Amino acid sequence: MSHQTAKILLYSDDRTTREQVRLALGRRVAADLPELELYEVATQPAVLAAVDSGGLDLLILDAEATPVGGLGLAKQLKDEIAECPPILVLIIRVADAWLATWSRADATVMYPVDPVRLPGAVAELLRARLVQAV
Repeated sequence: MSHQTAKILLYSDDRTTREQVRLALGRRVAADLPELELYEVATQPAVLAAVDSGGLDLLILDAEATPVGGLGLAKQLKDEIAECPPILVLIIRVADAWLATWSRADATVMYPVDPVRLPGAVAELLRARLVQAV
């Protein structure tokens, strides 16, 4: 991870969801972490192209996105990308937590977007990524 910014890819076909995530995260999720650079995409091909390009520190995927949901996409990325960035999946049902485990997502956060829990989960994943990079 660059010490200047943390690059986060946000995938959702819903503009409102992307806006809620962007507002909840702000420019920085914790004082000990770099500022965020958020890249918003609305399609599976855009996610795959961005991940293939490299340089991402975290992926936030919407489990409710259509036609390709974030849980299936998380599984695909974890299966196909050797050094896949950590993945946080936004889920709407508590029952989806087991699917998140199946998909090998690193974390889940429930809808509606919580302005305390989401930044906390993102900070935790970014800190773990920083430790790995050292």
